[in-house]
Amino acid sequence: MTAPDSPPSGAGAKILWKRFASSRLAVVGAAFFLLFFLMALIGPQVSPYPFDAQVVSNRLQPPSWQHLCGTDQFGRDVFSRILVGSRSVFFLGGTGTVLAAILGSILGLLAGYYGGLPDEIAMRICDIVMAFPALLLALVFIALSGPSLLNLVLIITILYVPIMARVVRGMTLEIKSLAFIEAARVRGESDLYIIFIEILPNTLPPVFVEMSMRFSYAIFLVASLGFLGLGVQPPSPDWGLQINEARSFISSAPWVLLCPAGAISLLIISTSLVSDSLRNLLQPSMGKR
Repeated sequence: MTAPDSPPSGAGAKILWKRFASSRLAVVGAAFFLLFFLMALIGPQVSPYPFDAQVVSNRLQPPSWQHLCGTDQFGRDVFSRILVGSRSVFFLGGTGTVLAAILGSILGLLAGYYGGLPDEIAMRICDIVMAFPALLLALVFIALSGPSLLNLVLIITILYVPIMARVVRGMTLEIKSLAFIEAARVRGESDLYIIFIEILPNTLPPVFVEMSMRFSYAIFLVASLGFLGLGVQPPSPDWGLQINEARSFISSAPWVLLCPAGAISLLIISTSLVSDSLRNLLQPSMGKR
């Protein structure tokens, strides 16, 4: 037995899809998000030039049919570098967000269901982590562990686990007192069955909404660390790193900076549009606040 607000299926899912498709902003956001996702999947295979190919005679060329986003100070094709660089954005931000959602959901479920001293300790630790700005904590972690792909994923995971745990814990506290949970206890179901079969499915809508929001923040965090030179290291065409390298040419060749900055902005905006649409569809009461 499941709660009335459990994730929809069948006819309910079709209704939600129609409502999602009826929102122009949601469709536009989803279209651009899928475009960037496709870029991350096949960008290196379809890029018109190798991302690290340097042609000195073509340095700082403006956008043209040959180079859609122009070339940088080393004669590298900016559009090709944006295509290839999208993979690291999705890998780092997406992997870290998914891991944070999984670990945070488990922590929130156990803390909310059992309560007591372990719950208090876990939530106070979460409060401590959430009290610091994400970028500041990321800088501290990188100073201790050094910049690498694995460390960047771990940083995103650590930063967002407390937030996901808080969301799931709040839902668990509400759900565990409902009648269908009491019925499961009367049937003699184990705690693990109740937590992961009865409660977990009913926490998925807010988890999906929170994941989409955290992913947009993760994109900005990865780009910020790349801009500071503490994220993905050269010769990777990371978007934040491209912006850092192009700062000196903002007057003479603005396209070198504006194109990767525009890609970051467009991806964050499209992700936010999808997140808002999911929130309005899956959690109508939140959308009205």
